Amino acid sequence: MATLLHLDSAVFPQGSASREVTATFVKTWLEQHPDGQVVYRDLAANPLPHLDATAAAAGAEDPLRSELAAELEAADAVLIGAPMYNFSIPSTLKAWLDQVIIVGRNVGPDSPVAGTPITVVASRGGSYAPGTPREDSEFVQNYLEKLLTSMFGAEVDFIVPELTLAHSQPAMAELIPLAEASRARAFTEATEKAKALATRLAA
Repeated sequence: MATLLHLDSAVFPQGSASREVTATFVKTWLEQHPDGQVVYRDLAANPLPHLDATAAAAGAEDPLRSELAAELEAADAVLIGAPMYNFSIPSTLKAWLDQVIIVGRNVGPDSPVAGTPITVVASRGGSYAPGTPREDSEFVQNYLEKLLTSMFGAEVDFIVPELTLAHSQPAMAELIPLAEASRARAFTEATEKAKALATRLAA
């Protein structure tokens, strides 16, 4: 029985591109794994405390940090909804990362998380793709890929719904066709990647 750890961090519970795409991924995952388990944390609805001196000093002895680390270590795969806010990840997701990364327990070449596939849905209101004017302001994918691979040795993959503000911002109206294409592609990728991952883990 495969276990998927699913984290959402978008502020709004409805109308969130990252939540809609992660929901499609989870639906497909469960179709492939009817008896599988999904461990879910909504980091916006139930935010974790920021790491303080007491928890940092306690490390793996801190009850909350140990619980979060155990959830991560028990997962066969991880799904993270990570919308871009002010060029970076939501603070709630950063709080989870700061709590769950524990030197001496899950960091380094012998990490129990090494090799775990992590799929990140990195939605954003505009486009930060190579060749765009804001390419140098893309700090979500760059940060998460570097962090998750260097700390955990995880295997990181991205689904990137772009231009999510095109329908609500008049100045972006001409980009609506590109936004719709990006949205459709994100849902297709969520379905295909969930199926591929389920097949791989079942082998």
